Amino acid sequence: MIETTKKFRRRAEARPDEVLDAALAVFVEKGFAAAKVDEVAKRAGVSKGTVYLYFPSKEALIEGIVRRAVAPIALRALPDLEKFEGDPRVPITMLMKVLTQTLSQPEAAAVPKLILREVMSFPSIAALYRNEVLNKVMPALIELIQRGVASGKLRPVDPELTVRSIIGPVLAHVALGELFGIKPAGEGLSLDRLIANHLDILFHGLTPSEVRT
Repeated sequence: MIETTKKFRRRAEARPDEVLDAALAVFVEKGFAAAKVDEVAKRAGVSKGTVYLYFPSKEALIEGIVRRAVAPIALRALPDLEKFEGDPRVPITMLMKVLTQTLSQPEAAAVPKLILREVMSFPSIAALYRNEVLNKVMPALIELIQRGVASGKLRPVDPELTVRSIIGPVLAHVALGELFGIKPAGEGLSLDRLIANHLDILFHGLTPSEVRT
C-alpha cells in the first residue's frame, strides 16, 4: 500500500510536466489560437478537468511552457554576468554556449519558435518573455559591457546597443529559419556554427585595437 501511494505521488508530481509537453506539441502543430484544451488533454492522456486543475486557462499553459523552458536559462546566466570582473568575452561565450546546448534539444528549441510565431497575435506572450528573461538578462549584460569598457578590456562602445548586437543575430537567425524557411547549408539551423561565427565577428569588433592580432 505504501509503495502504491509513492507511485501515485510521483505520478501526480509528473503530471504538470506531462501536460506542458502535450500543450507544447499541440501549440506547435495547430498554432496557439486554433489549439483546444481538449486536444492537450487527449495528447497528455488525462481528462480536461485534470488540465484545468494545474493550468486554469490556455494562456496559463503557454506561460508554464515559457517559464519552464526559458526562465532557467536566465537564472543560470545571471550569477556569472552580475559578478564577473574579468574579460567580458568569457561569460558572453558561456551564455552563448548554454543557449546553443539548450536550443539543440528539440523540445526546448520549440519554445522560441512558438514565441516567434505567436508573438504578434498575442502580446501577452511577448510581455511574459520580456518579464521572465529579457528584463533580467539584458541589464546584467549591459553592466557587464560597462565594466569591460571601464577596465579597458573592451573598446569604448555603447553598452545598451552592444547588447542588442549580441542578442539580435541569434533571434534573427532563428526567425529566418523558422518563420521564412531560410536555413544555412547543412542540417537544421546549424546554431553552433552561427554562434561560433557570431562570436568571432563580435569579439574582433569589441577588442581594443592595441591588443588585436
